[in-house]
Amino acid sequence: MVTPSRITLARKRRGLTLAELSQRADVSLQSLSNYETGRTAPRHATIGRLATALDFPATFFDGPEIDELPAEGISWRARTKTPARTLDAARAAGSLAAQLYEWIDQRFRLPDSDIPSLGKPDPETAAEMVRTRWDLGSAPAPNMVHLLEAHGVRVFSLAPDYAEVDAFAVWRGTVPFVFLNTMKSVERGRFDASHELGHLVMHGSDRQCTGPEAERQANDFASAFLMPASSVLGHMPAGAHVDQIIKGKRIWRVSAMALTYRMHDLSLLTDWQYRSTCAELSKRGYRTDEPQGMKKRETSQVLTKVFQGLRSAGVRPSTVAAELGITVDEMNKMLFGLTITSVDGGGERTSEGPKRALSLVT
Repeated sequence: MVTPSRITLARKRRGLTLAELSQRADVSLQSLSNYETGRTAPRHATIGRLATALDFPATFFDGPEIDELPAEGISWRARTKTPARTLDAARAAGSLAAQLYEWIDQRFRLPDSDIPSLGKPDPETAAEMVRTRWDLGSAPAPNMVHLLEAHGVRVFSLAPDYAEVDAFAVWRGTVPFVFLNTMKSVERGRFDASHELGHLVMHGSDRQCTGPEAERQANDFASAFLMPASSVLGHMPAGAHVDQIIKGKRIWRVSAMALTYRMHDLSLLTDWQYRSTCAELSKRGYRTDEPQGMKKRETSQVLTKVFQGLRSAGVRPSTVAAELGITVDEMNKMLFGLTITSVDGGGERTSEGPKRALSLVT
């Protein structure tokens, strides 16, 4: 039996309309519509054509219903500028990653969620409250992906297909998820992770807030979380010139533009100084990139430990992908570009038995 919603999910993951899939799979538009609504079921040969056209194993389509990520719980940046099919594709990829999380959660003990629900305090206060709860003080934030994971956030990478989608976060029941674009500079990736943390803290499923105001709040949260006021005021002089800002940004491992914005917000730069500094940084290439920035991307330690544990148990990545009904390439796109290698020798087997506890450091 084919699960109709899986055809829809696979189509959205590839960013295709019904008409485009109809042409690609040589299946009539009416038939496809009937398959996705469950009015009729495709024959075996038709499933094969759909699988080929969508680059999914045929076994994917007869699996159980997938609990998709809630569309209403995602606050997209620049939503009006991003095609709806791109947002649908990113959400579909996130739903597949959530399926991988469920597979992992059945076999490993992951950290419990420790994301405070703070109602709607101002972003500065919210950032200070989270820092206090997590015992960060005013020190520069450590590896942001590791920090989120240590506090129960399930963090995955977005497939490079969606370069225009910076990142997104969503609550799926009581489990928080963050999805990060790995095509940006390391510094901007850290800011994105903090931005999405802000959404989880301030804009939970019971506190809907979308659009420009939600994005402004999340940006201000990220700025305050990564660059605590007392730390910036203690390190940066008022009216700092561009070279001082470029040097200072290394303290908090943020972009030069982000530090410039924070200094202006803290009245360390006047309006004129802020505008002229932004213009000079833009001239030097800091608007779209981070020259001489951080080289080592922050990636998942949970996923690394999980696949190391599976490897030691003789479980190949291809086994995991097969159980999920996806290709190894599809799965690898969720894993921050980590090198997931198969085990040489021995047969493939599933990792049954008691759950393993993961030891995480921040």
